[in-house]
Amino acid sequence: MIIIREETPQDAGAIRSINQDAFRQPVEAEVVDRIRENCRDLLSLVAVREGEVVGHILFSPATIEEEGGPQKVTGMGLAPMAVLPRCQGQGIGSLLIHNGIKTLRERGCPFIIVLGYPEYYPRFGFERASRYGIHSQWPEVPDEAFMILILNKTAMVGASGTASYRQEFDEAV
Repeated sequence: MIIIREETPQDAGAIRSINQDAFRQPVEAEVVDRIRENCRDLLSLVAVREGEVVGHILFSPATIEEEGGPQKVTGMGLAPMAVLPRCQGQGIGSLLIHNGIKTLRERGCPFIIVLGYPEYYPRFGFERASRYGIHSQWPEVPDEAFMILILNKTAMVGASGTASYRQEFDEAV
């Protein structure tokens, strides 16, 4: 049985290990640590099986801003999402994503952006962001890999332009 819950301070070490193991490098773990230190407006969920933290997902503030325009909409960016390699392929990532979307929808979040596999994220309702005139802050990102899930259409009326994750992601590059 998998339990999805918000992270607690005691989970930080396990979250770091999961991200390092899943991505086979420390970059994502370091980004999570820096965002946790610098941002209070985030959603960090863990998947727990038999008392062990086996998965993690982070949603942190992201903006969509029209070039030269006054409109700026703040939503969330999904990144990273990681599951221990020995537990991958068991639906844990899907549970984390579904729970995150549900929570953010309930909180009134207007959108979630993700840079990820175009074969994976559409099953959760994500679409190419370019369909809405929204593009990534990073020009080298392939169009099909940058996606958005609109949770509140009213809040998104007229929103277009550049979608940006928190600066901690730029610092990691």
